[in-house]
Amino acid sequence: MSILLVADHDNSELKDTTLKAMAAAQALGGDVDVLVAGEGASAVAEAAGNINGVRKVLHAESSALGHGIAEAFEALITPMMDGYEAVMFVANTTGKNAAPRIAAKLDVTPISDIIAVEGQKTFKRPIYAGNAIETIETSDSKLVITVRPTAFEAVATDGSASVETIDAPGGDYKTEFVSEAIEDSDRPELTAAKVVVSGGRALGSEENFQIIENLADKLGAAVGASRAAVDAGYAPNDYQVGQTGKVVAPELYIAIGISGAIQHLAGMKDSKIIVAINKDGEAPIFQVADYGLVADLFKAVPELEAAL
Repeated sequence: MSILLVADHDNSELKDTTLKAMAAAQALGGDVDVLVAGEGASAVAEAAGNINGVRKVLHAESSALGHGIAEAFEALITPMMDGYEAVMFVANTTGKNAAPRIAAKLDVTPISDIIAVEGQKTFKRPIYAGNAIETIETSDSKLVITVRPTAFEAVATDGSASVETIDAPGGDYKTEFVSEAIEDSDRPELTAAKVVVSGGRALGSEENFQIIENLADKLGAAVGASRAAVDAGYAPNDYQVGQTGKVVAPELYIAIGISGAIQHLAGMKDSKIIVAINKDGEAPIFQVADYGLVADLFKAVPELEAAL
């Protein structure tokens, strides 16, 4: 099987999620080429060549690709599928945006958010907010797949694949990039962090949420939040962990004042070690926690921070 893996990057650095998606591609079996589509992403293409198991790297450049315009990805990838049996994306914003469009053009069903490869046409993926795992088998001749990277271990970077430059199609796309605002932070990025400290509605206010941020700073951790905390205005939207937020699987996840609704568990239950602090001993979060402390967070967390 010939597979095209679309690299996840920010035009300057190759993201670790690509290495995890590569593990899924290798499980599918066959030759894997990596597509680096972006703008000013030559360093990313060179880094992609180091991924273990890559046959070659294809590098395409355009402003539309650099800004993640789905129409541009479709215009580039759909014609390339004459030479590939499968295309794989990381299940991120770009993947979720571009994959269905490509699948529609190829007249196949997209296979989204896979967490395991059972065979060349058989996959597992979570449904019902992660409460059930669905095994699906497709009969489509071309596969369009998005991969949940937290379900796979990153492959090594000891390869030496060549980089081939390909032309990016021009086009008068209906979607136009307007602007983006990137917030600088000394903390690690939420989905890539090894330690995440998350706060919930029990914090009670935006001012009290500073308790979470102080602890995260002590641990060198990323900061997360439940949907309830975000909806209440205690934390910004990009902190949200859950089914409608970000999916994380750090080495250590500390849930503070979070009851553990299904929506939140779907975004963090694959974490290696889960620690929960909640004064309600019956909170659902304790069902998935490796360590649980039934205590008032306003007393326990400052004590933990002081001990650190």
